Amino acid sequence: MKRKNNIVTKFRTSSFEKKLIVLRAKKTGLSQSEFCKKAVLEIEIKERLTEEQIEVYKMLITYHNNFKSIGNLIKKKHPDLYQKVFQIAEEIKTHLHNFK
Repeated sequence: MKRKNNIVTKFRTSSFEKKLIVLRAKKTGLSQSEFCKKAVLEIEIKERLTEEQIEVYKMLITYHNNFKSIGNLIKKKHPDLYQKVFQIAEEIKTHLHNFK
C-alpha cells in the first residue's frame, strides 16, 4: 500500500458549501477528505442506504416473491389474473433495480 505523504493545498468554501460537503460525505460514509478526492478524481461515489431504505428494499423483495408465487398458483385457472399479478411483480422488480 502506498504511503500518503503529499498534502494538497487547502481550499476555501462558503458556509453552505462546507455544510454540503460535510452532509454528502456523511451520507456516503467517507471522510470529507476522501469524499473530496473521489469527487475531484471523478470516482463514483455511492450513498449508503438508510435503515428505512433497507427496510423498504426488504419489503419490496418480499412483495415481489409473494406476487410471483401467487401468479404461479393461479396460472392455469385464471390466465388474465395471472398476467396482472406478474405485471405487478415486474413493476416491483423495476423499483428494486432503482435502489442500485
